[in-house]
Amino acid sequence: MSGLLALLDDVAGIAKVAAASVDDVASQAAKAGSKVAGVVIDDAAVTPKYLTGFEAKRELPIIWKITKGSLFNKVVVLLPALLLLNAFAPWFITPLLMLGGAYLCFEGAEKVFHWLFPHQDAHVEKDMDIGDPVHLEEKRVKGAIKTDFILSAEIMTIILSNIEEGSFWFEAATLAFAGIAVTIFVYGSVALIVKMDDIGVWLAANGLTGITRSLGRGMVKGMPKLLKLLTIIGTAAMLWVGGSIVVHGLDVLGMPFLYDSIHNIAVAVAHGLEGAAGFVEWAVTALLDGIIGIVLGAALIPVVTRVLGPLMDALSGQKSESH
Repeated sequence: MSGLLALLDDVAGIAKVAAASVDDVASQAAKAGSKVAGVVIDDAAVTPKYLTGFEAKRELPIIWKITKGSLFNKVVVLLPALLLLNAFAPWFITPLLMLGGAYLCFEGAEKVFHWLFPHQDAHVEKDMDIGDPVHLEEKRVKGAIKTDFILSAEIMTIILSNIEEGSFWFEAATLAFAGIAVTIFVYGSVALIVKMDDIGVWLAANGLTGITRSLGRGMVKGMPKLLKLLTIIGTAAMLWVGGSIVVHGLDVLGMPFLYDSIHNIAVAVAHGLEGAAGFVEWAVTALLDGIIGIVLGAALIPVVTRVLGPLMDALSGQKSESH
């Protein structure tokens, strides 16, 4: 009997350790995941455009296909690759983060450029030509997963850089947990956004009270404004997060001028503002990071569109011809 009690006591001890480990993983995942808010907003804002032109009944299946692709990107491809980098070449994490940050700056600046100087884009016009719906769906899903890979790489790298150092398996579990949670949040939000007008139509037609019917009509009318607002927020978030990553990366690499200057300006502006100093300091830092982001992004537009873009198209063409 004493042996059985000892065994049960050992099992209980193991269960407590396991529960504590799971709690630690969840805590670290939540802490690290909070650092990727800007990229997550952009991911949620970008995805609905891939559903343009499809019947309502195809929207959720398409989102599910993109979600599965996103999970594959994060868990199967990026997670082991980043863990190997972190184990054998941790010095490469900061430059990788900065590369992703520069890409975010470029994306944000390009959107601002299109808003300020609207013009037709042959690639966009071609993509909007529906043609064969089945072929278009496959093309759009592949395009969305490709875009997701870039954003997922940035998300997973940011999460990994914010996980407190631990065992390999602890880092792996935390990174996987946070990556899956972010994916569910992003594409769950996208599903809710794209079906919001359908929910509104149903409420407007079947609401039990005048208030619910009015709410439904308001949801239908408000969807275009919500999507536009999400695009603006996503663009601002890209510039802010991208600029912040580049500035912080320069500091880590031994070039602290921008980081220290922004910090000193933010502290000076917030000085003496009792009760609001923390928020003002954060807001000024975010604004200055965003300015750095749009300046860097604007400088990258001609490099990406006139050099890297044509080069990638040429390589893709050669690859397709080789097949």
